[in-house]
Amino acid sequence: MPILVSGSLVYDHIMDFPDRFKNHILPESIHILNVCFTVDKLEKSKGGTAGNIAYNLKLLGADPIVVSSVGKDGSEYLNYFKKLQIATDLIGVHEKKHSASCYITTDRDDNQITAFHNGALESAPDIKFEKSKKKPEWAIISPTQKNVMLAHLSQCADSGIKIIFDPGQQIPAFSKGELKKSILESQVLIGNDYEIKMIQKRTGWSEKDILKKTKMLVTTFGERGSLVKTSDKQEIRVEAAKPKKIVDPTGAGDAYRAGFLFGLEKGYNLRGCARIGSIAASFAIEKYGTQEHLFSLAEFEKRYKKSYREDIRL
Repeated sequence: MPILVSGSLVYDHIMDFPDRFKNHILPESIHILNVCFTVDKLEKSKGGTAGNIAYNLKLLGADPIVVSSVGKDGSEYLNYFKKLQIATDLIGVHEKKHSASCYITTDRDDNQITAFHNGALESAPDIKFEKSKKKPEWAIISPTQKNVMLAHLSQCADSGIKIIFDPGQQIPAFSKGELKKSILESQVLIGNDYEIKMIQKRTGWSEKDILKKTKMLVTTFGERGSLVKTSDKQEIRVEAAKPKKIVDPTGAGDAYRAGFLFGLEKGYNLRGCARIGSIAASFAIEKYGTQEHLFSLAEFEKRYKKSYREDIRL
């Protein structure tokens, strides 16, 4: 069964500045700030929430269908997906705009300056499965343009597709009413602990209130693991799997979401879903970039057994 993945497709430009920003910024003169940081490392990679989640789902042997959009420079991403055998039928191409791009400069203190261009993201197509033989049971609506997220939420709900709602960094863009409606349309709400607190503040709902509106709340805590709560009062805490080394935590959250979603689609119990998510995140952390890690199913199962002292068959 395919899994629908709605979100962003982004070209990431990652740069390292071999000094400290504070050495080049005069606090008393920031009203006329004019600085240039000469970087000694530049890497371009493929990212975005939809791209990262779909990539991890494919590594796990799932069949992701990406719903997003790229610009006139998007052929590189599309060809990459085709090589990975990830469906591109629902990826729109805007011939006049560039694809979304993120420019991240990191200094020696791990401070970051980021510029993000939405580009073609707002032109993501509608979800249509009237003639499709492969209608998904599950979808994840991850951060992209708010209007696209709202449209895809409603379209999935109207089509009877179960939804994981992952508003992430777009939480401030949603009105109180939009956020409440989105949670009501979903079966699962997922976010890190800070994001869940933001949602509570914006909606005025407690965790108990949220679980009256949706069936499941999944909260991630980074290296402290994750917590799954359900409307029927289950509470499942899962410790984080340890990576062999920590290189770059960027993309770990998307890997977790892919693993959790994979587990749901395959019918694993909720503890197993959270553990699969944690193992997927541990592989992502070991590489610089969000789609640079690799694992075979055998390697995944081996790490799962070592981390949680039980066997799993994917």
